[in-house]
Amino acid sequence: MAAGRAGVMEANRSSNPTQTRSDDGRFMELALQLGRRGLGRAWPNPAVGALIVKDGVIVGRGWTQPGGRPHAEIEALRRAGDAARGATLYVTLEPCAHHGKSPPCADAVVAAGMTRVVSALEDPNVKVAGQGHERLRRAGIAVEVGLGADQARRDHAGHIRRMRDGRPHVVLKLAVSADGKAAAAGRRPVAITGEEVRARVHLLRAQCDAVMIGIGTALADDPLLTCRLPGMESKSPIRIVLDSALRLPATSRLAQTAQDVPVWVIGGSSAPGAAEGALRAAGVEVLRAPASDGRPDISAVLALLAARGITRLMVEGGPTLAAALVAADLVDQAVLFRSTRTVGPAGVDALEGLPLAALTQSRRLRRVATDAVGADTRDIFERG
Repeated sequence: MAAGRAGVMEANRSSNPTQTRSDDGRFMELALQLGRRGLGRAWPNPAVGALIVKDGVIVGRGWTQPGGRPHAEIEALRRAGDAARGATLYVTLEPCAHHGKSPPCADAVVAAGMTRVVSALEDPNVKVAGQGHERLRRAGIAVEVGLGADQARRDHAGHIRRMRDGRPHVVLKLAVSADGKAAAAGRRPVAITGEEVRARVHLLRAQCDAVMIGIGTALADDPLLTCRLPGMESKSPIRIVLDSALRLPATSRLAQTAQDVPVWVIGGSSAPGAAEGALRAAGVEVLRAPASDGRPDISAVLALLAARGITRLMVEGGPTLAAALVAADLVDQAVLFRSTRTVGPAGVDALEGLPLAALTQSRRLRRVATDAVGADTRDIFERG
């Protein structure tokens, strides 16, 4: 750090004797908590949290609003008003520096007369990529980057993945019996985990932009894929079905509720037009992606979803889709719910054609947490 810049930072701290580095950590943690309120709702933008503090008192707070605007900094500045002058901004991602659908947040911070910005991460978006921080510094604002970075990387994993790799952050959810099965013989659905797990799954849906299943699961289970936790029904994600031949019935629960919660069906380029028309008439949006051997090209599907703004994608099944993602090394986080119940040798393996160890012992994924969820166990794996 340049000596002059360090001196500005220390001067800001000395003007506020109650502000300490431990305070910085506490305020950044609050900003991170605020940002997570926007998960699943802020796409195509990152779910950012912002906190404005003056003389040790929080005078403004904000998080990215549904659809990505207003940005968190603008919300916090609106609440702070004139109190933002001379204050410190804690923000979980670099303030933007480019003109998009709204003016740069960095300019708004400068105009508000703030003297210090504590930012968790530089934005990987090439339109920002350090330019926001530099614009603040040129205006004489003390900028510190890196506090809370580890948690911010987790919270912004979808945005980072979309910017760097052109695909969403993929969260694979599996419910597996004690004998490694995901369904009964003949792919018949069977209750594997308990009610406590179902509540966790609904919460996970609410934190993702979209939830995706294969057509086999759609036909076997006729699911809704919504978030049905009390008070959180409006946080249901986009529902996506991979369906190369467009076999999803217009009478399915997904199609019948498409007017309430959006449904995207991704068909192959040669899927019949009549089937597409029936789905569109029900309110389903039909997209097309390349297919190979009658199955969608999963990499092309993820690129398509990223192009439409999806940053966090939850995948709920079935075994064929799960195995395809694992085999292609496209799983960034896996949430594995293990039951003590057994299904029997005729049941369907959790990963079609692959041992469960392909996930649990993958060199690309490491177990980061294990806990009990009712009578079941949850293991969380993350890309290392």
